[in-house]
Amino acid sequence: MGSKNRQLHIFFFPLMAPGHMLPVIDMARLSTTQGVKATIITTPLNEPFVAKTIERTKTSSGFNIDIKTIKFPTVEVGLPEGCENIDSFTSVENCASFLTALGMLRQPLEQLLQDYRPHCIVADMYFPWATDVAAKFGIPRLVFHVTSFFSLSTQVSLEVYEPHKKVLSDSEPFVIPNFPDEIKLTRMKILIVHQFNDKEGVLETEFTKVLKEANEAEVRSYGVVVNSFYELEPAYANHYRKVLGRKAWHIGPVSLCNKEAEDKGQRGQESSIDEHECLKWLNAKNSDSVVYICFGSLANLTDSQLMEIAMGLEASEQQFIWVVKKGKDEKEEEDWLPKGFKKRMEGRGLIIRGWAPQVLILDHEAIGGFVTHCGWNSTLEGVTAGLPMVTWPMFAEQFYNEKLVTQVLKIGVPVGADRRYVNMMGNDAYIIKKEAIENAVRRIIMVSEEAKEMRSRAKALGEMARRAMEKGGSSYSDLNALIEELKILSG
Repeated sequence: MGSKNRQLHIFFFPLMAPGHMLPVIDMARLSTTQGVKATIITTPLNEPFVAKTIERTKTSSGFNIDIKTIKFPTVEVGLPEGCENIDSFTSVENCASFLTALGMLRQPLEQLLQDYRPHCIVADMYFPWATDVAAKFGIPRLVFHVTSFFSLSTQVSLEVYEPHKKVLSDSEPFVIPNFPDEIKLTRMKILIVHQFNDKEGVLETEFTKVLKEANEAEVRSYGVVVNSFYELEPAYANHYRKVLGRKAWHIGPVSLCNKEAEDKGQRGQESSIDEHECLKWLNAKNSDSVVYICFGSLANLTDSQLMEIAMGLEASEQQFIWVVKKGKDEKEEEDWLPKGFKKRMEGRGLIIRGWAPQVLILDHEAIGGFVTHCGWNSTLEGVTAGLPMVTWPMFAEQFYNEKLVTQVLKIGVPVGADRRYVNMMGNDAYIIKKEAIENAVRRIIMVSEEAKEMRSRAKALGEMARRAMEKGGSSYSDLNALIEELKILSG
């Protein structure tokens, strides 16, 4: 193939969702610092999301990074015009159609591989067929999961041993078998749901099918890249690789490649608040005195749940920055906030509607704690910023990440979420009450022995995260080793 003299070229193919695209863009940028040519594959409507960051990387560093787009089959699967990102779903039905559409990207990807012949493809777990497509061209496929070694190990143990089938009810706890720590879960909190719950019908079937295919494709793929660092979860990095026999590299926290304030502030979508205004607000606060509340880009909380959060925050008497998804239009404001809340919270609380410059905020010294949905990007950003957390998982593998934060790392307290939000949509039948929110917020931010210990553990992990990414650090070295291995393969 004459690739000996060619620069190592890697394709990066993330799922079209903010939480999947951000770490993959960061990963592509990181690989270019090691002399790799990176190409990110996405669809036309998602291109601007990628392009903004990529342009800055190219101009500031001259690295070799590029974007190729493939058409998304919106019309073919009956999705509304413009629905090319999980972020733009309006209903549960969209989700099932979206999963079908993902399968149809196989042919266009094949065409791109045919045309450009990269040396390797890093493809999201949601594209299980990418393993076969890569094999067709004799190139290695690496799988990217947006999660931790802990979560990956949990998922494999559940698939292999099926402990959830041995309990009598959805709420009866079981211990994860053959695991480094004793961790208990219930069926209400796990990803494998199809065996005992058919209420969620079509989506469950589609989703379960993808998960099953993803697991089989992973076993046949070249390996897995994990956005984590060895010092954070050594027992699980070892367990996943040695006990479960998966080939994997830890190369994170990848968000640390955003060193400039501009990169941190403009990571992802256009921020809904002026960064300077936000920083000015924070600069006026004492260190470790503000709690940051954000549930990621996908969770849709109901008005009654938002009301409980507002009342809980007010009762906690703590200062806060609270990110609320855009869907709540201005005129409805009074429906989801207690009367006069904004006035009473002036100077004490800041509500950001839409997209927040999260990394920039978390890194500010005034932030003393983080209320999070335990999506892995947010969890890792919280760890990197050295913050204690209130854990409020909602779906996917967020309940596993909660266990890592609260029981293994001991840097967080659970708010008490004990079941999944059905299909990412809010559910009024199941609400976390204001008392639980007030209590959890106070536990991480008030001056107490417990909070002090959590904070000091969290700060130590934050320092380890930074060291892992520096020259000679564990993640820096693992990424280097992976690139060297790919060079040998491509030679």
